[in-house]
Amino acid sequence: MALGDVRMDAERMILSSDMGEPLVSEEIDTKVLQRNVSCVLDELHKNRYKNSPPAKLIAVTKTVPPGTINCLKPLQILDIAENRVQSALPKLPKIAPEFRLHWIGRLQTNKVKDIIEHVYMLHAMDRLSLAQEVERRAGGYGRVLPVLIQVNIAGETQKAGMNVTEVRPFIHRIKCFSNIHVKGLMSILPLEADAPSLAMWFRGMRTLFDQLRNEAIDNVDMDELSMGMSNDFAIAAREGATMVRVGTALFQPWESTP
Repeated sequence: MALGDVRMDAERMILSSDMGEPLVSEEIDTKVLQRNVSCVLDELHKNRYKNSPPAKLIAVTKTVPPGTINCLKPLQILDIAENRVQSALPKLPKIAPEFRLHWIGRLQTNKVKDIIEHVYMLHAMDRLSLAQEVERRAGGYGRVLPVLIQVNIAGETQKAGMNVTEVRPFIHRIKCFSNIHVKGLMSILPLEADAPSLAMWFRGMRTLFDQLRNEAIDNVDMDELSMGMSNDFAIAAREGATMVRVGTALFQPWESTP
């Protein structure tokens, strides 16, 4: 497919949603989606961390309708991410049951009850009150929810997440919660940052991740390091991410990443 054709198809994909975000049409050209997925997976393969396997692709589907989400299944992309209860819940009965729902973004405690039954992994554990509510609600379903601790490695005042110095005490505080299982760390970096700054912060996250894993804290498994989005996932993968959260690069025209 010629680049001009890809751009024309992609332009037809993008509609205006009531949330002011780009929404992918149900009429998405599956060849465009397949090409974009292939490009992202190729970037992840080329940017592996040391001798590790490529980082896992989490498709961010928060502005994507069910028909398009289902197009990911034949491509073997089964991990999807949402961050708004009101838009995510209506989609769930309309997508294939094989999809695994990752929750990204800040979660209000009063919304935990609405999503706890459906979430495969919570990427944004950022405060004790949320941990306590997840513990209570998960217990009601008799399940243990895997969670990632969100770290504000760049120290952005407007973003959620813990300072690096807060992470260890928090993990030790919740490690014995019977319905929560800490599985790793997560971070969101500034969109406007340059490549050297991003690499430095991602490297800092990997250092913290490795330190905590080496400490072998009881009831804690440092298996997953979730970092990197469409603008910086290749850098994140090179610096040690085990998961990247990508939306725009999958559902809009492909552009080269740093």
